[in-house]
Amino acid sequence: MQKNLSNLTTEQMNQSTASIDQMSSLEIIKLMNDEDTLVAEAVNRELPHIAAVIDSIHHSFKNGGRLFYIGAGTSGRLGILDASECPPTFCTSPEMVQGIIAGGDTAIKAAVEGAEDSMDNGANDLKEKRLSSADIVVGIAASGRTPYVIGALEYARSVGAATASLSCNKNAEISQYADHRIEVVVGPEVLTGSTRLKAGTAQKMVLNMLSTASMIKMGKVYNNLMVDLHASNEKLMERACNMVISITGVSQEEAEKALKITNQKVKPAILMILGEVPFNEANQLLQETNGFLREAITKAKEIRLGEGK
Repeated sequence: MQKNLSNLTTEQMNQSTASIDQMSSLEIIKLMNDEDTLVAEAVNRELPHIAAVIDSIHHSFKNGGRLFYIGAGTSGRLGILDASECPPTFCTSPEMVQGIIAGGDTAIKAAVEGAEDSMDNGANDLKEKRLSSADIVVGIAASGRTPYVIGALEYARSVGAATASLSCNKNAEISQYADHRIEVVVGPEVLTGSTRLKAGTAQKMVLNMLSTASMIKMGKVYNNLMVDLHASNEKLMERACNMVISITGVSQEEAEKALKITNQKVKPAILMILGEVPFNEANQLLQETNGFLREAITKAKEIRLGEGK
C-alpha cells in the first residue's frame, strides 16, 4: 500500500497559494474562487467514466439492488449526505441508497482516530449490510489510498457486487479494486492536503451526478420535475401542487383536490387528470410502467381511445 503521500497530487503544495497567510480576506477568497473554477473542468474530463458508473447503478436498481457509498472523513460524510437526500427528493426507501463512513455514526460529526486505517473494518461494515451480487459499492477517497475503502471494495468484489472508485489522484490505488474508476484530478489544494476543499467539491459534484442521473433513469423525473418527491412539509406540498398545475394546466383548486386523493403523491395525481382515470387505475398503470409517468399517460390515453371506438 502506498505510504509516500508526497507523491499524491492532493498532497502537493500549490504554488499559487504559497503566500495566502499574508493576504486580505478578499484576496484569500478570490484565490479560492479561482482555484474552484478548475474543479468543473476536472469533472468534465471524467464524464465518460461517470456515465459508465451511472449505467452500472441503474442496472443494480433495475434488479432490486442497492447503492452503497463508503468512505472515511470528508469522503464518507459526502456519501452520507448524498444518500440521505434521496428519500425526500425521489421518494426512495432509505435502503436503496446508503452511505457508510469509517468509524460509524460518531464519525459524521467528529473525527474517529485511525478508523480509516483498517481494511477489515471496511469489509465488516459491508458484511453487516448483507451485501449481495445485486448491489453496487462506490468507494470514495480523495487520496485514492484509504485502507478502509480498499477493504470494502475487495469484499464487494468477492461477493460479486459491482464496484466503482471515486478519487482525486491519477492512477489511484483504489482504482485497482474497482470495475469502474473515476479519477477527478483537481490539482493541489489551496491549503496543502486539505481535501475538503477542491477534492471535496469535485466529489460532491460527481455524487450529484451519480444519484440524480440514476434516479432519472428509474423514472423519478418528468421533464425536469421531481414528480416522485415526498411531500412531507408545507414547502414540498406547495411544490407538489405547482408541479401538477405546470404539467396538467389545471387550477390550483383542482390540483389540490387530486393531491388530496393521492395523499400528496404527484405521479398518480397527474395521471388521474391527464389520463382521465380514477386513483386505483392510476396506481395500476404506474405499476405496469415501472413508475414511468410519461409511459403511463400514453397508456391511459390509448385505453381511453380504445374504449371510445
